[in-house]
Amino acid sequence: MLVVDTSLLDDDASGFSASEVYWIYNGLDCCITMEVFEVLLPQLDDVSRETYRVSMATIAPVMEMMLEGLPVSHTERDKAYRSYEKLYHQLEAGWKRLCTEGLGIPADRSKRKGRPPVPVNIASPKDVQFLFHEVLGIPEKRKMKKGAATATTTTDRETLEGFRNYFFAEPFVNYILAMRDVGKAMGFLRTQLDPDSKIRCSFNVAGTDTGRLSSSFSDMGTGTNLQNISGKQKNIFRAEPGWVLVDVDLEQGDSRGVGALCWNFFLESHGPEFAGAYLDACESGDLHTTVCRMAWPKLEWGEDQSGWKKVASQLAYRDKSYRDLAKVLGHGSNYMGQPATMAGHTKTPSPIIQEFQTSYFNAFPCIRAWQQETIRRVQTTSQLTTLWGRRRYFWGDTTKQSVLNAAIAYDPQSTTGEFTNRGMIQLWHIRNRLELPIRFLLQVHDSLVFMVKENRLNETIPQILNYLRVVKRLEGGREFTIPHGCKVGWNYGSASAENPYGLASWKGEESRRPPKRNISISEILNQPFSGVR
Repeated sequence: MLVVDTSLLDDDASGFSASEVYWIYNGLDCCITMEVFEVLLPQLDDVSRETYRVSMATIAPVMEMMLEGLPVSHTERDKAYRSYEKLYHQLEAGWKRLCTEGLGIPADRSKRKGRPPVPVNIASPKDVQFLFHEVLGIPEKRKMKKGAATATTTTDRETLEGFRNYFFAEPFVNYILAMRDVGKAMGFLRTQLDPDSKIRCSFNVAGTDTGRLSSSFSDMGTGTNLQNISGKQKNIFRAEPGWVLVDVDLEQGDSRGVGALCWNFFLESHGPEFAGAYLDACESGDLHTTVCRMAWPKLEWGEDQSGWKKVASQLAYRDKSYRDLAKVLGHGSNYMGQPATMAGHTKTPSPIIQEFQTSYFNAFPCIRAWQQETIRRVQTTSQLTTLWGRRRYFWGDTTKQSVLNAAIAYDPQSTTGEFTNRGMIQLWHIRNRLELPIRFLLQVHDSLVFMVKENRLNETIPQILNYLRVVKRLEGGREFTIPHGCKVGWNYGSASAENPYGLASWKGEESRRPPKRNISISEILNQPFSGVR
């Protein structure tokens, strides 16, 4: 065994081989971390110690997910890539025409290496700034980047969405954002796979203030963030033979978190009717229809409750129903969204949002009161502690709207993360003890993805839902939980006519027959050597 007295090492570690220097470096990394830990541990109080305990308990299921990875169908990946590539070419053709015929910009103004020129290159910040500020005459938006001494002009997504308020700029914003999204999807579909045809990521259990997991490329340098995939990108992930994918997510997690906070804040001072109005609505079974009835009481609701959802589903504005608006606008209003800002995000006129918010806050005055009390607490103490006892310090200027918005969102989002993580820990231990046929694959903020043995699916899903259930006791002894929705399928995409074996809502049993495994030449060529028979 090599024994090294690090106090005697010189700067260049002379006399040691490259491998020995590497071992010494890693040894120091562990030892110094341990020394710091031994100093910090006695400083923990009851609040921070519980946060540390839950974070440490999260590591075991997270390690399983990092090792498992998501199996990829090469055939579906190629198919999805071709679909996005075709869409990108269509968008780019429309973009060229919009810029040349609409604004008179020369078709070959912006040269691109290895690709045909375009009037405006959306990948070039200078080109995009030229379009909006010089050609369209929209004032610049400047932002301070982290670590920068001065603010610089930006055309990030938030800024471009704000430019939609200029009606003449909206088509250009829509094209740019659509092309960026499609380009990002194509980049994801080119992600390097591991030798076993899986994509893996690494999870950080302490990467966010709220306690939610964050993810990035795997520890082997492959893979990518798997928590932001959507659309046809999901179709490429499939269950292994003999297994089924199960996606379980919290229903109305953030909204119920707001309701629980209102209850805890105001039960004693205002009584259960005031404090519980919003949480009662969340637990009514159909929050968005309930909100519709309160926000638009003049609709013909009638006495029969069974018909209320149909009334709420009537078109209210363009292709949006009253129920759609209640869902989006209610969530935004909970987080102090202003009508002008929300109008840009939802494409709903400000007057409609103003009318909604007036009715919404009249129906649930506890929400406004909770927002005001949260602001008071963060401005007087610069800290907040969540329902689950996770404490966060706010070091920025607590008079700034951005800091206040972060403070308002902190507890509900953290509550959702805590329910997800604690349920995951709970299920992981019970799975091991009972040897349930469950493999942990992925956590996406408020949802968990598993693989379950096909021949035991119908008996296992009720167990998953039962063991994921977490209960928090609120003020006055009220039990608070967030229910789960569940979807099942043989691939990670949503079930449709084009994707019949995708994820579909679980209704007590899975009646679909497993898909036939038709292996293409591409699949055979891309199989790992050990998988070839």
